[in-house]
Parts: sequence; structure tokens; C-alpha cells
Amino acid sequence: MTWNIVCDSSADLLSERGDNSGIRYTSVPLRLLVGEREFLDDEHLNVSQLLECMKEEKSASSTACPSPAMFAQAFSLTDCTICFTISSNLSGTWSTAMMGRELALEEHPEKKICVIDSKSTAGCMVLLARKAKALIEHAEDPDFEAICGELRIYQAALRTAFTLENFDNLIKNGRMRPLVGNLLHSLGIHVIADATPQGTIHVADKARGETKTFQAITKLMASSKDCTGAEAVISHCQNLPGAIKLKEQIMKDLPVKSVDILGCRGLTSFYAMEKGLILGY
Repeated sequence: MTWNIVCDSSADLLSERGDNSGIRYTSVPLRLLVGEREFLDDEHLNVSQLLECMKEEKSASSTACPSPAMFAQAFSLTDCTICFTISSNLSGTWSTAMMGRELALEEHPEKKICVIDSKSTAGCMVLLARKAKALIEHAEDPDFEAICGELRIYQAALRTAFTLENFDNLIKNGRMRPLVGNLLHSLGIHVIADATPQGTIHVADKARGETKTFQAITKLMASSKDCTGAEAVISHCQNLPGAIKLKEQIMKDLPVKSVDILGCRGLTSFYAMEKGLILGY
């Protein structure tokens, strides 16, 4: 039996062919629309070029979901598929993935396809993909429905936090007044936000300076769940030094198992902007 773990490109992972265990990973790309230019969020995307175009563009930029056909194609590659999408409260991608599931089952009714709303993005989707792979590998005879059930429980226990330094995209999209954004930036104030259980964004705190920001994040982590033995993933938008410092703060303050660092791909760079950090745990 072959398996495919599918995520949209808001998970900061690239597609991989199946390994010896018969498990492959497929990333389905979103599209990023900046003025009259369109960027496909795949392995060929130049994130620096994307950010530069967004900086130069005066009008609001936007994103577009993958088509149902793109998901259907990914779902048809193996016997069993488990798909994770960005929060359905942030994007229509979950809906298009569900339509892709129906298309794939019409042509291949024997296939098993599960689509799970991550109610998050970035690192949490990476953790879900890794958990799915581990559950499949560790089972002598993997039970599709049982694995999907365990993943839904795991998803409900995950949390997301992020911090922004650049507010240009929020201002251009009308989600923040220019005066507020410019004031926050000039004062060196970082916005700290988290994801609600429903997958919406909640501004949790503000802090001035990097050290206070990272301390506020670990305090938020500790208050949101028991982090003993937790795995965490930091996605950074061209801010590796900041990601390393945040990792050090987390390891110092909390009894986590591990903290991995990944670079943001296109979709997460689009939202985090330069120097933004997104944490899944």
C-alpha cells in the first residue's frame, strides 16, 4: 500500500518522492498575485524577488487557492492520501481540497483520501505531516481511519504564534491604519499574535525589542498548553538570526523536546513579511 502526505504550500516543505516505506510528500502550490505579476509558490519561487515586488507595489496584493484539479491529481498518485490545508478561516484552500477529493474519488473510488483542516499554517502543518509519516511508519499494518483519527486529535492540541516587524502588507490590504503601522515600526514594537482554536488570528500582545518579544512568546506558549516534550517549528522570513535567538529562548524557558528552524516559502513570506517569525508547537 502506498501513501501520499499532501499539504498546500503554506507548509514550509517541498515535494519529496516516496522513500523505501512507500510514503511520499506532495506540496500543492498557491498563487501569489502582486499587481499584474503572478508568482506560483513552488520550488522555483524566488522569495527575495517576491518580497521586493511586494515592497514596490502600491496596491494590495492577494493570494489564490490551488484548483480542485491540482489536488485531485495529487490525491490520485497513491492508494492512501492524507491532506492538510491552511486554516479554512484564512483561505478557501480547504474547500478546493475537498472538491479535489470528490473529483479523485469519482475516477478512483477505491482510493482512501482524508482532508484535515489544520486551523493553522506553517510549522503546525509541518508537524502534522511529520506525525502522519511517523504513524504510518510505526504501524505494522497501518489502519487508514485510525491514523486519520489520531491526526485530528493531534491537530487540536497544536498551537501557533507569530511576531511581525513589517506591517506594509497589512496596511495595503486595509487591515491596519498606516499611522498605526508606521508608529509601531518606528518604535521597534513587535506585534505578537496567535491562532484561535477556530483558526482565526488573535493579537495577543505587543513588545518593544527582540528580547522582550521572545520572552513574551515563551510566556504565551506556557499559558496556552503544557509544553513538556513538545516539538516546535519556527518558520522565518529572511531572519535566521532572529529564529536562532527565539529557539534559544524557547529551549531556556520551556521543557520542549525540540525546536526546528525552516525558511518561509512564498505564502508564509507573503503574510509574515521580512523578519517575521511563525511558530508552530
